[in-house]
Amino acid sequence: MSQTAENMSFPIVDGTMPDAVRVLEVRHWTDRLFSFEVERPQSFRFRSGEFVMIGLLNEAGRPLLRAYSIASPFWEESLSFYSIKVQDGPLTSRLQHIRSGDYILMKTKPTGTLVLDALLPGKRCYLVSTGTGVAPFASLLCDPELYERFDQVILTHTCREIAELGFSMELVARTKGDPLISEIAAEKLVYFPTTTRESYPHMGRITNLMESGALFDSLSLPHLSLGEDRVMICGSMNMNQDMKQLCLDAGLQEGANSAPGHFVLEKAFVG
Repeated sequence: MSQTAENMSFPIVDGTMPDAVRVLEVRHWTDRLFSFEVERPQSFRFRSGEFVMIGLLNEAGRPLLRAYSIASPFWEESLSFYSIKVQDGPLTSRLQHIRSGDYILMKTKPTGTLVLDALLPGKRCYLVSTGTGVAPFASLLCDPELYERFDQVILTHTCREIAELGFSMELVARTKGDPLISEIAAEKLVYFPTTTRESYPHMGRITNLMESGALFDSLSLPHLSLGEDRVMICGSMNMNQDMKQLCLDAGLQEGANSAPGHFVLEKAFVG
């Protein structure tokens, strides 16, 4: 059911009151994936890679909120998000039906670990994602600071089928065509998409391709090293855990906002 600003109440959640933000656009990429754009509250500020809590009111009139990474540049006037459709999911079963002009709830306190401040200086930065985990990297790839900090940025995106790579394919093309960063992105940004079910030039789980060395051989890059590589991880729980172990095996240490390290991973998930 569509919700308007007039028929929504505004409960206090965790000591803060969610805002009602108007939906500007909705795009359905596949029968499992969609993205949407909402108005940005005037005073809202965030760092590239952070997430916010967004959602809808449930049948009891209480807010049902989940963590969503912001998939738009920090300077853009609107906010974009990328979501999976879970048919029996408490939130996404309803959120997937929003339309332009509807209102959703959003808490205006961004947070998250996938921020540049949580990483130590390095030569290369791997942005490793599966599914909708590519969303925070949509923000980071538009941030000039990412390219100022690293000589090379490698975005990996693993999905089951080719159609599910559409979001990241368009993201990379848009980034390399952005007047603000096109020149430096064209020079430094490397895109490595893979599939696990449908035939594609690069197939397999990204962790397997790293462990076997196939990814590094394909890109003519050395294996992960403490001195040169930094890694940001966002995706399925299994991928996050396996990728974290690969980083630890390479001698990399996990970082945080309070103590920068060699790799970071996002622990918030949409359900």
